Amino acid sequence: MVSLVNFDILFKFTTLQWVLTIIAPGLLIAIAIVFQPELRKIFMRLGQAEFFRPNATVQIGKLDAVITAAELLSQRRRGMIVVFPRKINLKHIIDTGTKINGEISSSLIVAVFEFDGPLHDGAMIIQYGKIIAASCFLPLSERQDIRKNFGTRHRASLGMAEQSDAVILIVSEESGAVSLAYDSKLYYDLSIPEVTRKLMELLDKGSRKETEQNPPEEEKREVLVE
Repeated sequence: MVSLVNFDILFKFTTLQWVLTIIAPGLLIAIAIVFQPELRKIFMRLGQAEFFRPNATVQIGKLDAVITAAELLSQRRRGMIVVFPRKINLKHIIDTGTKINGEISSSLIVAVFEFDGPLHDGAMIIQYGKIIAASCFLPLSERQDIRKNFGTRHRASLGMAEQSDAVILIVSEESGAVSLAYDSKLYYDLSIPEVTRKLMELLDKGSRKETEQNPPEEEKREVLVE
C-alpha cells in the first residue's frame, strides 16, 4: 500500500515536471512579448547606470541661473528643454548634440534658445555644474494617453523621463508654461517657486527619500490626457 502511494506521488511529480518542461519556454516567451516595453526600459537603465560614479548633477547654487533663463524664455514664448542627468549615463544623448562645456549662465541659456539658431532645436544637457551640450535629440514617448496638443518638445521630455532617471525642465513655446518631467511622468504648467523647490529636491543628494516622505503638491497634477 505504501509502495502504491509513493508510486502515485512520484508519478504525479514526474507528470508535473514534464508539463512544466513543455510549457515553460512558451510561457517565458509570452511574458517577454507582453512586457517587452517595460523589460527594455529596465535593461536599458541597468546597462547605463554608473553605480560608483560621484554625484553628477548640477550644483544647487547654479540652479538660479537656469530657472531665471526659463522664466525669461517663458515670458518671451520661446521653447526650452534642459536635461539634468542623475545616476544614469546619458553619453549616447550628449553625442547627438553639439558639445559646449561652458559655464552655466542665464544669458548663455537664453541666447541658445531665444533665437532660431543652429542650437535652438533639441535639448541642452547640464551636468557637473556646466552646460555640457545643446541641440541634443531625445527619444519620443511611446505613451498613447499623452495630450494631443502636446508637441514634440513635451513628448521628447517625457520619453527621456521614461528611459532614464534624468530630470527635464521644459518651457512651452506655445503657452509659455513651465513644466517638469521625471520618473516617467510629466507635470505641466508649474509655478516658478514649485519648479525651484522640486528641482532642488530632485537634484540634491538624498532627495529621493525626502520626496517619498513628503510628496509635493504638483505630483497631484500630472497632465497626460485631455
